[in-house]
Amino acid sequence: MPFWTEKSLAEMTEAEWESLCDGCGKCCLIGLEDEDTGEIYLTDVACKLFDGAACRCSDYANRKQHVPDCVKLTPENVPTLTWLPKTCAYRLVHEGRPLYAWHPLVSGDAESVHRANVSVRGKVRSETSVKTRNLIKRITQWPEPSSPPPPAKPKRAAAPRKKPGTT
Repeated sequence: MPFWTEKSLAEMTEAEWESLCDGCGKCCLIGLEDEDTGEIYLTDVACKLFDGAACRCSDYANRKQHVPDCVKLTPENVPTLTWLPKTCAYRLVHEGRPLYAWHPLVSGDAESVHRANVSVRGKVRSETSVKTRNLIKRITQWPEPSSPPPPAKPKRAAAPRKKPGTT
């Protein structure tokens, strides 16, 4: 069984934890909070460290030094972060739900998240190019599935291939 179905977030190794990130980039978007309702509205503006081509942080190891308010995901805070996308593997694993078929851990292909049109690759601009007063104009309705993916069906093992000339 895949580790994400067998372990809680807190039980994962650092490598397992990091591999849960699908590379969609949505957690690197600037969000605006409605003061009255607490609702978060995501923009199409990304953190200054976001690499739009790679769809990842350009200085992940040192991001807190450059962006002090960057939120580091932990097993403790994942349940409280309402702005995490519904497709986020950290959220899905915490909720006991399966990962989507396009998730790189399921598909075996890091580009599948982009082909599925789930990532922000090519759809955002850097916060360095947008004035703060214009952020409200940049609010974007990012498409998200309304329900979790269906449970994965068990794969049948392939029959062993015979070597030529054997019976």
